[in-house]
Amino acid sequence: MKVDFHIHVTPDELIKDYKSIYDKEPYWAMLCESPINKFANGEQVIADLDKCGFDLGVVSGFSFKDLGLCRYVNDYTLEIVKKYPDRLVGMMAISPKEKGFETEFTRSLAGGLKGVGEMFLSGQGIDPFKKSDLTSLMGMAKEADVPVIIHSNDPVGHDYVGKVPVTPKEINQVVLDFPDNKLVFAHFGGGLPFYELMKEMKLALKNTYYDTAAGIYLYDSGIFRVLRELGVLDKVLFGSDFPLLSSCRFEKYLGDSGLTKEELSLVLGDNAVRLLKI
Repeated sequence: MKVDFHIHVTPDELIKDYKSIYDKEPYWAMLCESPINKFANGEQVIADLDKCGFDLGVVSGFSFKDLGLCRYVNDYTLEIVKKYPDRLVGMMAISPKEKGFETEFTRSLAGGLKGVGEMFLSGQGIDPFKKSDLTSLMGMAKEADVPVIIHSNDPVGHDYVGKVPVTPKEINQVVLDFPDNKLVFAHFGGGLPFYELMKEMKLALKNTYYDTAAGIYLYDSGIFRVLRELGVLDKVLFGSDFPLLSSCRFEKYLGDSGLTKEELSLVLGDNAVRLLKI
């Protein structure tokens, strides 16, 4: 089974009027004003999965700071997952510093969503060095045995829209605070997997996964051979970051990876199936 683990979906009404919430969601506004920003509804996600030969897509709405907006996009995610139960797995948007988030977590889980994310720590006012900001959410996710996906980026290289101080240093603190949670760090974890060579980090990162979202923009395809040498291919999840990038764009990238057919199967679906228990 081929799985695209990192897809963003947006309700049609919000796509039409996306600027209406700029004043209350500055992180959303920043990303939307990027010249490469794109939106996609559920039908467009299915069309891309079909076009590129993927069996399953893991979708989520935008993780807003406002819990009401999280609830709004979760409603849409629940709707399209029910419409395409054999093609889509949904993740919930959640804002863990907002009063009443626990109710939304429970509601989303009961509705069939399989985890949390992609969270934006900076955009949601979460301090990665303040454990209490995430304690309640991580406790609930651990009890439910579901993964939490968190945006991350590299501390080096050129600046781009969305590149914020959520680097290996910050996300590693989350790992240290919540070592028993299943954590997925987007965009190759901003380079965090390279630290799996450190003995203490190998142990600390035992429940940590990394997705490949927007990887074409970030790393040469040789990164997959490096990850193989690091012994972490069983923790790498293919993600396109659609609609920013179609999963079709990754065909040559993965073809040049140097991985065997069996190793590519891990990245392209087997690891995700195991993590999501599907």
